[in-house]
Amino acid sequence: MACRLDNRQHLASLLDGSDRSRKLAKMEKSCTLLIHFDKGSPAIANEIKEALEGNDVSAKIDAMKKAIMLLLNGETLPQLFITIVRYVLPSEDHTVQKLLLLYLEIIEKTDARGKVLPEMILICQNLRNNLIHPNEYIRGVTLRFLCRLNETEIMEPLIPSVLQNLEHRHPFIRRNAILAVMSIYKLPQGDQLLVDAPEMIEKALSTEQDSSAKRNAFLMLFTCAQDRAINYLLTHVDRVSEWGELLQMVVLELIRKVCRTNRGEKSKYIKIIISLLNAQSTAVIYECAGTLVSLSSAPTAIKAAANTYCQLLLSQSDNNVKLIVLDRLNELKSSHRDIMVDLIMDVLRALSSPNLDIQRKTLDIVLELITPRNINEVVLLLKKEVVKTQTGELEKNGEYRQMLIQTIHSCAIKFPQVASTVVHLLMDFLGDSNVASAIDVVIFVREIIETNPKLRVSIITRLLDTFYQIRAGRVCSCALWIIGEYCLSLSEVESAIATIKQCLGDLPFYSVSEEGEATDASKKTPLANSITVSSRRPAVLADGTYATQSAASETAFSPPIIVQGSLASGNLRSLLLTGDFFLGAVVSCTLTKLVLRLKEVQTSKVEVNKATTQALLIMVSMLQLGQSPVLPHPIDNDSYERIVLCMRLLCDTGDEIRKIWLQSCRHSFVKMLSEKQLRETEELKAKAQVSHAQPDDLIDFYHLKSRKGMSQLELEDEVQDDLKRATGEFVKDADDANKLNRILQLTGFSDPVYAEAYVTVHHYDIVLDVIVINRTKETLQNLCLELATMGDLKLVERPQNYTLAPESSKQIKANIKVSSTETGVIFGNIVYETSNVLERTVVVLNDIHIDIMDYISPAVCTDTAFRTMWVEFEWENKVAVNTVIQDEKEFLNHIIKSVNMKCLTAQSALDGECGFLAANLYAKSVFGEDALVNLSVEKQADGKLSGEATDLLAQHFNINLFPPKTVAGILTDGRPSIFVVLSVSRDSSTVDDLLVFGVCIFQVKERAI
Repeated sequence: MACRLDNRQHLASLLDGSDRSRKLAKMEKSCTLLIHFDKGSPAIANEIKEALEGNDVSAKIDAMKKAIMLLLNGETLPQLFITIVRYVLPSEDHTVQKLLLLYLEIIEKTDARGKVLPEMILICQNLRNNLIHPNEYIRGVTLRFLCRLNETEIMEPLIPSVLQNLEHRHPFIRRNAILAVMSIYKLPQGDQLLVDAPEMIEKALSTEQDSSAKRNAFLMLFTCAQDRAINYLLTHVDRVSEWGELLQMVVLELIRKVCRTNRGEKSKYIKIIISLLNAQSTAVIYECAGTLVSLSSAPTAIKAAANTYCQLLLSQSDNNVKLIVLDRLNELKSSHRDIMVDLIMDVLRALSSPNLDIQRKTLDIVLELITPRNINEVVLLLKKEVVKTQTGELEKNGEYRQMLIQTIHSCAIKFPQVASTVVHLLMDFLGDSNVASAIDVVIFVREIIETNPKLRVSIITRLLDTFYQIRAGRVCSCALWIIGEYCLSLSEVESAIATIKQCLGDLPFYSVSEEGEATDASKKTPLANSITVSSRRPAVLADGTYATQSAASETAFSPPIIVQGSLASGNLRSLLLTGDFFLGAVVSCTLTKLVLRLKEVQTSKVEVNKATTQALLIMVSMLQLGQSPVLPHPIDNDSYERIVLCMRLLCDTGDEIRKIWLQSCRHSFVKMLSEKQLRETEELKAKAQVSHAQPDDLIDFYHLKSRKGMSQLELEDEVQDDLKRATGEFVKDADDANKLNRILQLTGFSDPVYAEAYVTVHHYDIVLDVIVINRTKETLQNLCLELATMGDLKLVERPQNYTLAPESSKQIKANIKVSSTETGVIFGNIVYETSNVLERTVVVLNDIHIDIMDYISPAVCTDTAFRTMWVEFEWENKVAVNTVIQDEKEFLNHIIKSVNMKCLTAQSALDGECGFLAANLYAKSVFGEDALVNLSVEKQADGKLSGEATDLLAQHFNINLFPPKTVAGILTDGRPSIFVVLSVSRDSSTVDDLLVFGVCIFQVKERAI
């Protein structure tokens, strides 16, 4: 696409003075036409001129098209104007006439001082002839062309002809004539050119039958004479439901505008909105619901709007529409939860959509609407959805099943009575091929078995029966921990030991002869029979420290090579043969716990000794396998030491050690769950806090009000308004100190024009409120604020020109759209004219830097999700940190405040004094990007904190969440800091590079829908 708005921001940043001003003005000029242009074969002006002078109509059409495209791409072509006036103006061909109007639309019609060019008078007679042309099409397109003219000198002689078309028999001409009248009336002196325009349009509206013409007439009254539009609406209030869709949309816009300026008038319009909820058009229904929610807080009105949204959610097939409607329902849930609770089953019907984003949003909304009254219905429907995912008809059944499992998990934690109805169904998915789904199931089982003592026996029995189906190392590890902690009776302990032995298969895991055969085979065919074992990579544990993690622990196992036994012999054996020795250490710990508990419940020492011997044999076999050359890499030191520790415990166990292994582990888990619940409770309390009214506010007693002539809906609305006033919801004072921090000085105190801006950053746009003060004794004419942007920022509309009296001020607002979390820059000029100086004066403004922190807000995610994202994201930079802060927690709080993130690490994990602190931080941007930080600091012998900061970025998006300048500003208030940026690729990083104290790691990634 081509137009005169083509990317010139970078050019503007290199220009100064008046040349820069002219370029900015040209760049910001509005464009109403976009046409594709192939720059490969540019047309020559002489060829175009020859074609226009000929008699061939098709050649003239092609020449006009070429001329228009050249003009749109910056060419001037002044020599063509007279040729077009002589040879194109008289043409009767409709296509030629349409192209002529497009040409006249885009050419420059004024000189540098804003005066209309003399040659433009030549086209006025042609336009007048077109306005009285017998052909309706010529009249219509000419009237439409007049809507895009801003030159009063050209429009004034055409007014009589335009007014004649208001009474034309054809609706196409009437509707465009009304828009032309509105455009003329909106000109700077338009109200003087057409004094009685609103009266004429109101008269035309009362007799008009065409729906589009009526809409244009009502829009003109709404824009230029709002009182007349309101009077017409209230006069015909009973017929609003019969009007066309376009007119109804303008009516809703008028109602919103009127009620926004005068809330006391809204009772007149609520009935109109309620009647439009039954309209035929879905667009009108959607706008009605939104208008109703914005104007009224009455339960009846909110319920009607919510029902409307639910109907749209089910009736519309477009996924984008469903997502928008779900956003509206989510807003209603935040402010009117009690009403939304009754509609929870209607919202759940949106799960029938195969789109994952729709399903995810639906489940998020429903999760906060669950109450003891509807929990059974919701869980029953979720169970049916889980069963449906087993059919395998859709590609993303695994991801959908994972979302359902997480939702059921949350339901069971909030309402323990439903756990018994879902836990056994979900345990069938422990062997799911989708590893993430299986992990969610086993974590759910681990929490339920602790919080629901009555279900422990049945869960343990079911887990032992289905353990052989588990195919992922991480799921096996968690399941083994559950078995080791909650197998309490003799039968459960014996069954658990037997199950583990069965899944491990026959011992040893390999023989000496096979070792030689494996060595020979590997020499002959080193690639033919190799197993798939990924390289080690760093992982972040829950406390923020690093550990070695193998990919085999997250994916289903692959067949081993040249070892005794087969896949049929057990899942644990197969995973061990892939080199997953962390799982081997977990097996050893589980067997140790089971044997220790067996000593307490088994009276026969023979059986106890037998079980101990078998457990020791298994551990020795795993150590032998880890040190053999059969596998690609040997056992790691951590797993080796842990297995050896288990062997020593089985050989010589004291009472204190037995107490630690059998009781302390579960006590730590119980403490973790209680802290998690406490944290969630505190978050709910924080959300429930509302602002309170001032003690000296007036009290309005509802029962003393007059109820005459008020409907039930109006009464409810009055009550809700009173409640809002009582709770201070209508009046929320902004933080004045924060406001002052956002005021930026744009010019110097010695400049003839002083300007400063108040910057307000919303989710997707930035509002600049600029105050301009004339410090001279002269009147400044055509004063204009010219802005340009760098980065992913875009100026929505160029501010208009103003005339500024001596020593007076003016507030100018500018809107800028934001499309990503990239740090941007806004720069520009203030340009004005004075009566004494012929040339325009330019005052260059200071640049406004938009900080990325404005788009980031603290968020919460699970430890599993944190570690998963950490592994996926890219490593980019390391930054050395040096600060005079000597307290670890003070430094952590300073980082949290500076980078606007939330600490995920529990407060209990940060208690105590050990000279070392590790914490995970998380935040989310408004564009769906994730920001992850792992902060680890160590206190040195001299009392100072030392460390490094590693900046992690997603290479696909080239987004630097914390650039060096931003990070350097983290330690302020007289606290010097040194930051060195080093480029580090993920592939070249080793575990040793990352196991350093004082690592502050930043990470960001964007999720595409």
